[in-house]
Amino acid sequence: MRLPRRAALGLLPLLLLLPPAPEAAKKPTPCHRCRGLVDKFNQGMVDTAKKNFGGGNTAWEEKTLSKYESSEIRLLEILEGLCESSDFECNQMLEAQEEHLEAWWLQLKSEYPDLFEWFCVKTLKVCCSPGTYGPDCLACQGGSQRPCSGNGHCSGDGSRQGDGSCRCHMGYQGPLCTDCMDGYFSSLRNETHSICTACDESCKTCSGLTNRDCGECEVGWVLDEGACVDVDECAAEPPPCSAAQFCKNANGSYTCEECDSSCVGCTGEGPGNCKECISGYAREHGQCADVDECSLAEKTCVRKNENCYNTPGSYVCVCPDGFEETEDACVPPAEAATEGESPTQLPSREDL
Repeated sequence: MRLPRRAALGLLPLLLLLPPAPEAAKKPTPCHRCRGLVDKFNQGMVDTAKKNFGGGNTAWEEKTLSKYESSEIRLLEILEGLCESSDFECNQMLEAQEEHLEAWWLQLKSEYPDLFEWFCVKTLKVCCSPGTYGPDCLACQGGSQRPCSGNGHCSGDGSRQGDGSCRCHMGYQGPLCTDCMDGYFSSLRNETHSICTACDESCKTCSGLTNRDCGECEVGWVLDEGACVDVDECAAEPPPCSAAQFCKNANGSYTCEECDSSCVGCTGEGPGNCKECISGYAREHGQCADVDECSLAEKTCVRKNENCYNTPGSYVCVCPDGFEETEDACVPPAEAATEGESPTQLPSREDL
C-alpha cells in the first residue's frame, strides 16, 4: 500500500523559515507548529494502541497486533486524526510532510524513536534540542544540560530563535542567574548549583532567614537592638491621617481608614472609638448612638395631630394619612373644608 503524494518533498521547511508578515507576528512559530503536529501524532499512537483488541484468542491477537502496530493502516488512522478540517496551517504542514512521516513510520522509527528530534530538529530544522537555541542550535548560557544554572529561562530555548541569554527567575540575577537579588540570600552555592532564599520581609539585604540577619532594613522598618523592627507610623506627630480617619499600622506601612459616620474624629473602627459624636447622636454605653428625638420629654413635633418619626441622627414630622397640613395643625379634610369657607355668603338668585 502506498500513501498518496500530497506535496513536493521538503517544501514546508522553506515556507516555515520565511519571516512572518507584520500582521502575522503573533502567530505560532514554525517550531511551535511542528511540535504541535508531533504531539498530535504521538497522541494518535496512544489512541490507536491495541485498537479493536482485548479478549478472545490471545495468541491470535498478539500475532495480529504485531502486524497492526507498524502497519500503514494504523499510520493512515493516525494521520486522519491529526488536523481539524478548519485548521489550515496543520493541514498544510501535513500535506507537505506526509512522506516524511511515512518514511519515519515505516523505516526509521526503530533507529530514531524520538519523532520530535528526528522530524522537527534534524529533518525540518525548525526546532532545536532542549537547552540549545538559534539558527545553529548553540548551547544556552550555562550549558545545554542546565541552562541558566536551572534558575532562569534561556531565550530561544528549543527553537531556532532567541539569543541564548538568560531571563532569571524571581530572586536571581546575573548572566548565568547564579547571583541573588536584594531581598534574597544565598542558602546554597557550589560548582553546579546556586539557590537563593527570600529574606525576612523586614530586610532589604540579608545573610539569613530572620530579622536579625538583615544587612539593611527595608523601608518601613528600622534597626533596633540588632534586629529590623516595624516602624509604627501611626504614633507619629502629627498623625499621618486626616481628622475624619484613623491610622491602622501594618508591617512596613500603614493605612488610613474612615471613621464611623457617627463620629467627629476617632481613634479606631466603629462608633465605640469616636472622639466626639455628630449632631443627632449621643454617647451611650461607651459609643455614639442615635438620639430618638421622638421619645424626648419635650415634644419635638408641636402641631396638633402631627406624628414624629425618628431617623438616624434626626427626625421628621408628618401629618397622618387623610389629614391635611396647615401652618399650625394637621386637620381632617372636613375641617379643612370648613376652615376654607367664607364667613359671609352672598344670597342666591332664588333668595332675591
